[in-house]
Amino acid sequence: MPVVIFFSCVRKNVVLQSDHVVLEAALSDTEKQKFNEKNEELHRRFSSEQCEQFHGFNILQTNFSQDYVEQACKVICPVPRSNRPKRIQLVGFLSLLNAYVPGSYLLENQCLDLFKHKDYTSGDLTLEDRMKPFSNLIITFQQDPSSEKRVRMAHPMIAQCCTELMAEAGVTRSDTASNVLDHLCRDEVPPFLLGFVKDMLTKREMKMKENPINSTEITEEPERFSRLILDIQKKESETESASVLKLASKKFDQNPFFPQALARFYYIELKDYNQAELWANRAKQRDPQNSFIADTLGQVHKNHLKNTESPIKTREILQLATKAINAFKDEERLAENKQETDMKEDDETNVSSIFNTSGQFGYLQVCNLVYDRLVSQNETWKGVLTKAVPIKSVLELPRDNQFDDLIKSLRDEVPKKCAFFDKYLSYSKPDMNKDDPSYLYEDIAECYRKYVRNSPPEHVKEKGADFIQKLEQNVIDTSAGPLSCLDGEYSKSELKEIITQWEEISLRKDSVTALVNYIFAHVMLMNRGEVLPHECKSLTAFRKKMPLSTDESPESHMLALLLYWPTDGEDKCASVGQLIECMRLSYEQAYEKYLRSRHLCPLFFIGKAQGLNRIVHRKTLEGLFERNNDTIQDWSNNWSSEKIFKDPMVQDRLLKVDGVVRNYRLYATVGGTKIRVDANMRNSLWKHRQVSFYLGFTIRGPVAFGIQTKTAQRAEDSETKTELHDITTEPAVRMKFGASCRKIDSSDLTKLQPEVIKVDDVNTFSLQSDAGQYECSVSALRWVCKDKVSFTYQFRSWEEHMKRPLCKGYMQAGPLLDISVTSGNLEELHLPNWICIVLHVDASGSVVGNVVEPVPVVTTSHIMFSQPTFSPKGIMIRKKPGIPIYCDVLIYKRSKEFLTLDVYLVPRDPALKQEVEQNSCGSVIISKPGPDKSLQMGDNFLLTTDQADVIIQPSTRELRYDSRNVFEVFIRNADSDFTLRLESEQETVWTCTIQKGDYQNQSTDRVQGAGGGAEDAGPSRCPAT
Repeated sequence: MPVVIFFSCVRKNVVLQSDHVVLEAALSDTEKQKFNEKNEELHRRFSSEQCEQFHGFNILQTNFSQDYVEQACKVICPVPRSNRPKRIQLVGFLSLLNAYVPGSYLLENQCLDLFKHKDYTSGDLTLEDRMKPFSNLIITFQQDPSSEKRVRMAHPMIAQCCTELMAEAGVTRSDTASNVLDHLCRDEVPPFLLGFVKDMLTKREMKMKENPINSTEITEEPERFSRLILDIQKKESETESASVLKLASKKFDQNPFFPQALARFYYIELKDYNQAELWANRAKQRDPQNSFIADTLGQVHKNHLKNTESPIKTREILQLATKAINAFKDEERLAENKQETDMKEDDETNVSSIFNTSGQFGYLQVCNLVYDRLVSQNETWKGVLTKAVPIKSVLELPRDNQFDDLIKSLRDEVPKKCAFFDKYLSYSKPDMNKDDPSYLYEDIAECYRKYVRNSPPEHVKEKGADFIQKLEQNVIDTSAGPLSCLDGEYSKSELKEIITQWEEISLRKDSVTALVNYIFAHVMLMNRGEVLPHECKSLTAFRKKMPLSTDESPESHMLALLLYWPTDGEDKCASVGQLIECMRLSYEQAYEKYLRSRHLCPLFFIGKAQGLNRIVHRKTLEGLFERNNDTIQDWSNNWSSEKIFKDPMVQDRLLKVDGVVRNYRLYATVGGTKIRVDANMRNSLWKHRQVSFYLGFTIRGPVAFGIQTKTAQRAEDSETKTELHDITTEPAVRMKFGASCRKIDSSDLTKLQPEVIKVDDVNTFSLQSDAGQYECSVSALRWVCKDKVSFTYQFRSWEEHMKRPLCKGYMQAGPLLDISVTSGNLEELHLPNWICIVLHVDASGSVVGNVVEPVPVVTTSHIMFSQPTFSPKGIMIRKKPGIPIYCDVLIYKRSKEFLTLDVYLVPRDPALKQEVEQNSCGSVIISKPGPDKSLQMGDNFLLTTDQADVIIQPSTRELRYDSRNVFEVFIRNADSDFTLRLESEQETVWTCTIQKGDYQNQSTDRVQGAGGGAEDAGPSRCPAT
């Protein structure tokens, strides 16, 4: 079948090296020939004057010729420096926007407003007429027939050239930017224009940076400021850059990003820390809960402390340090609170993807500065800052007592923040292809050495001193344990001291964590080539702790999985699924909040040996790989491309695991059991096939590396072994299903209308049937029975169940039904289904079990149980961006003087519709078909109408599993048909026409309350109760 590939391209001045396809601004010889041929054709069809105005084509045909662009732009010359005509000003505005913000535009009405004067009327000249002789440099277009006309320059190169020509004529970039703010940003500024101005003045482009150690490694980092601010600084002055940012900060007096950029410019470029502090505080006042905005104030004080020239008084150092530390502690608090708030699924918050660690790192940087500046004045400060000598040794004046608490707190806080980064940096990195910057590690290690570490033993080198010091002071007995220190290269004497220290800690503390750390210390020793004379003493004690609870650390669960992962012939498969699920839940509680946006690094792999020797650390594999490769290694690329697994020595060390890819999921197959695991390379899951791979473990669980298709014979042998059952890792009860399970054709179903019994505002739906296949017209519940059967069901609330720890990380994906069979038996029960994850709840309302097996029959609308047992049943799905669900749009007309509609956007769940009807009691329902295709959970949707004089509140709603997703539409003088349109960011997803008779016909059914009757709103919708 034919395939069309769309390239989404954004033109950038700097193209970074990557694996992506780069479209260059240069034509091949073949392309040149084709463009020349097309040019001849155009000249035959159009006049020469017309062809000269095809700037986009001409720029391509001339191979992006700068000479052509300059010749086309000469029409604006000479540019008067003062009393410039409006058309010249408009060319300047559009050129500046288009030159610095790709895709920017102005509305035609905004452009025409610039030409208004006292005798201006709506019948005046068109924009094209007014812009002559420059009209060929701009284009007017519409996004769609119903949208307003937009105006931009004919090509970005023309915009850049016009901007440069005007600057050479004395109309500087700062002048034009200020005029844009003065003329276009009056009163209420349209959101799209605010976005363009914000990008123009505050968006920092990425730039290339070469690794000084490895010249082939190109990294990227953001520029200091936006391209426009940098150009103004370079071609005009720093004062002009600050002036433009200050004007924007005053114009947009609620926006925090302009004063934030201004504060950064003051402290980075102008070194005016007082003004920087002033504007940083204003930015915080405008968005007091934003930790990233709060970071700027801490950076101002930190740089003030860093750059103040000596000599500087002790009191001044401590004052600046206090300001900086307080700012960074406030930022850390906001980051913690923001993340906790965002993790709650309510009407006011969203799930954040990034945890801001700048506050904690900024704190450590300030501690480094304080140490250096104070110790340079008096060596006694070394002892004071490490609590080795009293504060009065250096501070004698009573007025300096205000700094006592600060100085005492540094020694206690530094180890805590270093411990956080130990885990953060050991377990994760920014993404698969990018490492954290080296200065992060260096500054953290330096701070720890200054504040915590004493002089190391004589036999211990510098590299191992930090780790052993932590052990001696018993500050590393945390869940991270030795895992955060395994990257170090230690001598045998250091390793022996480390083992000794861990043994002492494990003997003092009767805890799973202490046992795990001691065992991992042995693993570390064995990965360095040491041979132990006997088995680790604590291994037996750890095995007695099994099974572990979800309250134990992820590290403990990882050790259990490493020890208990089965090989052929071992009967451990039944517990592995539970171990994986427990590790995942433990990770969510301990680390997901901090690491959710980062790539999790593999820590260990399963090797071919037995016992602890089977646990192979990542560093061991890197050492094996380096032996066969003499060149400097780009480890980020070696891991992301999985090049390391092609090395023969690495392959010889690791155990090869068989598996299968099905439905874009990967399963390890061991002894006839399939165990769900993640894949390091998601693009390996596109095809159903038998595979083999190496099994690694991140802090979240097992991950497959080096996935390869098995040969035909090996795949056939494996297929005969994997015919029993799947073990997955979703929280629910284990179900068993009979061989009679089959898919029901909807055309074979008989639809039944239930009897509704209402007691104390609770609806009970009653159904009875003879032998056959049926579907309830209200809930879409399906069943099969061999004899006569009677049963009832109620819609239950998910609220209490979703609060349970087992349900953390999940969302509802269908109604929760409480079903009771009063007579007879059901052979099959088919729940309305959006996805195959089942939660089973017993009669008392408690969650049963920790493991779920996929049901044998799944369709796009249902899942099936054979010979089911009964208790409330429902469907959940793990929360993640972009979950597709089917939705309905429910429209209710309120009894108001003017037309008022409540428009609900809800998932296609009868229980939610029941809640909506209860909330809309007394309103009139206007039945309309819902969207034909699925929508994305979490997306924002905009409701619009073609009717004039309309108020819609709110204008946008995020799609959530909630009966309160409602838009209020208020139309003052409604007297005709009108259209409602629901739009996502990409497209229009639903359109309906509300006819005059829909809202003026008094015979329309009035909602009396839930269960008052069922009404089919269209073939694509579930019936509403």
